[in-house]
Amino acid sequence: MDSSPTDESSVDRRRIEAALSALVRKNRFTIAVVFPLVGAALFVASREAWLPTWLAMNPTLVLFGTLVMRLPLVAGLTPLVDRRAGLGLFAVAAYSYAVEYVGVHYGVPYGEFSYQLELGPMVGGVPVGLPVFFLPLVVNSYLLVVLLLPRAGWLRRTLAALGVVLVVDLVLDPAAVGLGFWRYDGGGVYYGVPLSNFAGWVLSGLVAIALVEWGFDRDALAARLRDCEFALDDFVSFVVLWGAMNVYFGNWVAVALAVGLSAGLVRADRFDFVGLGRERPEQS
Repeated sequence: MDSSPTDESSVDRRRIEAALSALVRKNRFTIAVVFPLVGAALFVASREAWLPTWLAMNPTLVLFGTLVMRLPLVAGLTPLVDRRAGLGLFAVAAYSYAVEYVGVHYGVPYGEFSYQLELGPMVGGVPVGLPVFFLPLVVNSYLLVVLLLPRAGWLRRTLAALGVVLVVDLVLDPAAVGLGFWRYDGGGVYYGVPLSNFAGWVLSGLVAIALVEWGFDRDALAARLRDCEFALDDFVSFVVLWGAMNVYFGNWVAVALAVGLSAGLVRADRFDFVGLGRERPEQS
């Protein structure tokens, strides 16, 4: 009997997912460690004016490097993305655009700020690639909590994930401000970042986490995380890149928080790529 179009498309999807997983697994150390270290070096070289103008803080290069570091998260989650999960992720992306547009033009909920560098194509003062930057921060935080608190109920899980999201922003924002990605009018008490920014992240993070919680089946997600050793490699690259940048700027509170995130990843057994721990090459 001939396969139906639906069966053929399912087979094609599984082949693509398997190929992407194989690509990520083969290049785990390069993606999770080498890319962020090279990115940190290029950021420093750009700020110190060691690079030609066309290369310094090149938005295409920044976006490309970010997309490469996102590959483990994409490969890890793609097998779980059905219609409901896809709708949830789309809603988070749409929400991120909306809240960022309001933030840039009206100063809420984060406080008055503006982008100083174009992080790829910009529309209405907001990067078109914003979901590439924002959505993984929320999803990675949620996944780490699912691993560390497997028996937590939805409320505890949501609040814990929100706490991790806030720590992520406490690591990210000071270094991003130091690099001149964006600037808060009037500065702020935390390495140039105002407290209103973190209050805004409570709101935006809570909505985004709720949408992720709604979109994914938690049991299926937990099972995938147990089987997929590289699912949080994107979080590893985040800690490496932004931890290194905060060391460069001497933002020692942010460095300590990055170390705390790395401790959470170690406890969740996520530092397990070549040279840093166990491997499970038989998994897909």
